[in-house]
Amino acid sequence: MKREDLRKCKRIVVKVGTSSITYPTGKINLGKMELLAREMSDLHSAGRELVLTTSGAVGAGVGRLNCPFPSSLPEKQALAAVGQGILMHMYEKFFSEYSKSVAQVLLTRDCFSDPERYLNSRNTLFSLLNFGVIPIINENDTVAVDELRFGDNDTLSAMVACNIDADLLIILSDIEGFYDSDPRKNQSARLIPEVNEITAEMTENARTKGSSFASGGMVTKLSAASMTMANGILMVIAASDEPNVIRRVAEGENIGTLFLPRRDI
Repeated sequence: MKREDLRKCKRIVVKVGTSSITYPTGKINLGKMELLAREMSDLHSAGRELVLTTSGAVGAGVGRLNCPFPSSLPEKQALAAVGQGILMHMYEKFFSEYSKSVAQVLLTRDCFSDPERYLNSRNTLFSLLNFGVIPIINENDTVAVDELRFGDNDTLSAMVACNIDADLLIILSDIEGFYDSDPRKNQSARLIPEVNEITAEMTENARTKGSSFASGGMVTKLSAASMTMANGILMVIAASDEPNVIRRVAEGENIGTLFLPRRDI
């Protein structure tokens, strides 16, 4: 399988993290959100099916209330309740400028563990795609206790990709891809352009926390990759700051790190 094969991917899930759409203060970066909407809308107009998995509800709540990032679960859930509405309002505004319809879908872990709810969410997402809508998915942070304590939207995006039989998952991050060590600490770190197998050594090297507003790090992205690779789905980690990153990945340009499905699938 080659990078050029990404051009054939029709159904694409894009995951954007908190640090990619907010300032360090936690307030929403409107410029980045507008660029994200523009890129996805353009790709949608070209005939691709797009699903957006977004973080940022808690960070948006922090920015709106102008308070420090909370440590307690009730405060995180309260700020998620404030921020989710802000997040969707801005996505709706930006996507509508390109004549695209979006839908908010809030999921919890039992949507994937309970067979009936799994099928219901799958059918709903398929119906939205058939209508030409771009679903915007987030974990239901206000009630999902486990997500706020241990979870992350990297894992959620991989679960969504598997749920809808996606061809490609693009995880946008604040670094360029997967390195053999932390590039923020080691100037000699080397970007790995392609991964066929996730080893224990790779996972150990990835155990670095993300920004103070993020819930995951590279280790959660590797966990997401393990899921997609096991389910025959391509996955790319790339920098959200890279110009036209979504289109360039979807057109097979050699940027970021490509995780290939297992060959025995």
